[in-house]
Amino acid sequence: MMDGGWMDDGWMMDGWMKTKAKSKSSLLLVPVPRLPGATCVLHSKFSASQFWSDCRRYNVTVIQYVGELMRYLCNTPKRADDREHGVRMALGNGMRAEVWREFLRRFGPVAIWEFYGATEGNAGFINYTGKVGAVGRANRFLKLFAPFELIRYDVEEDEVVRDERGLCIPVKPGETGLLVVKITKNTPFHGYAGDSQKTEKKILRDVLAKGDAFFNSGDLLMMDHEKFIYFQDRVGDTFRWKGENVATTEVEATLGLVSFIQEVNVYGVAVPGCEGRCGMAAVCLKDGATFDGDKLYAFTRETLPAYAAPRFIRIQDALEVTGTFKQCKSNLVKEGFDPAVVRDRLFFRDDARKSYVPLSAATFAAIRDMKLSL
Repeated sequence: MMDGGWMDDGWMMDGWMKTKAKSKSSLLLVPVPRLPGATCVLHSKFSASQFWSDCRRYNVTVIQYVGELMRYLCNTPKRADDREHGVRMALGNGMRAEVWREFLRRFGPVAIWEFYGATEGNAGFINYTGKVGAVGRANRFLKLFAPFELIRYDVEEDEVVRDERGLCIPVKPGETGLLVVKITKNTPFHGYAGDSQKTEKKILRDVLAKGDAFFNSGDLLMMDHEKFIYFQDRVGDTFRWKGENVATTEVEATLGLVSFIQEVNVYGVAVPGCEGRCGMAAVCLKDGATFDGDKLYAFTRETLPAYAAPRFIRIQDALEVTGTFKQCKSNLVKEGFDPAVVRDRLFFRDDARKSYVPLSAATFAAIRDMKLSL
C-alpha cells in the first residue's frame, strides 16, 4: 500500500470501489475487476498531522514521499504512538540526511529506499541498502548497463571543464561532479516532443571520446570511496562566493538544525562590486519561536566555513514550494536583499557585532555603493 493522500471520490477496498452516492447519508459500492498488484490509498491533500492516523486506519505498509514531505512529518509534535504503525518501507526522493536520521529515530526502523531519476532521463539510481543520505551505489553491472560519469563542472562559468584534448574530466571519489549518462541502445534519450532545441541542450558531446554523446542531468552528485552516490545540488543552485563553491543543500541541512528554524531555503544573490553571488537564506520560524541573531551567528561560525555562512536572512511566514514540495528560489533571487523591494524582515550578518542584525536602508545603501565590504 502506498500513501500519497486520499481521493475525494472514493478508494479501493477488497475489490470494490467505494464512492459517494447522491444522498449525503449513503455510500455506493461498485464492484471492480481484481488486478494483480497492491492496493493504493490516496488522499485529496497531504496532512502531516493526520498522516500516521491514516496509515494505522488503512493498514498502510509502504509509503511514498517526495521532496520535503518527510521533514514535515518530523516537524509535527511528538506523540506516544509515533511508532505504532505497520509501515515497513518508505520509497521516494529528496530526503535530506538529517531528516532521514530523525525519521528513523522517531518513527522506528522503516526501510528507506531513496532513489534518483528524472522523467526524461535515461538512467537512475536507487538506494536499497539503507545507507543514510545516499541515492544509490555504483557497481560494475550498473556501469556496464548504464555508463555514467561524474565530470568536473565550473559553477561560476556554468559550464563543464575540458582538458587540452577537448574532453571532459572525470572527478575523483569525494569530489562533486556533474552527472552525465551515455546515450546508448540500452539508455536512449528520446528528448522533448516538438522541441528539438531543448533536446539538443540536454545532450553533451565529446565527453570521454570524440563523437560520443551523453545525457546532461543538470545535477551535481558525489561518489564516496565506497562508491555510494549522493545528490549534492542542482546546477544553478550551487553558487560561488569568495572563490569557493557553496552547495545550497548542505547549508540548508546545517541551518535546519537551529532550534528556532522550521524551514530554510538558501540561494545566492548578486552584490555590487563582488564576484560570484553572496549567500542568503529565507527561513520560516517554528510556531511561537523568535529569531535570535546572536545564537544564529554563533551557530554558523561553529558549523559553516565563513564563505558558506549566509550574509543575509529573510524571515517568511511560509516558504514557496512546488506541487512536489520542492523549494522555489527564482523569485527570492530576483528580489535580493533590498529593503525597498522585500516586505519581509531582513537581517544582515554583522561580524563586528557578532550577530545577525536588522538590515536597515542605510546598511543596504552602504553595500550597494560598495562602501561596506562583505
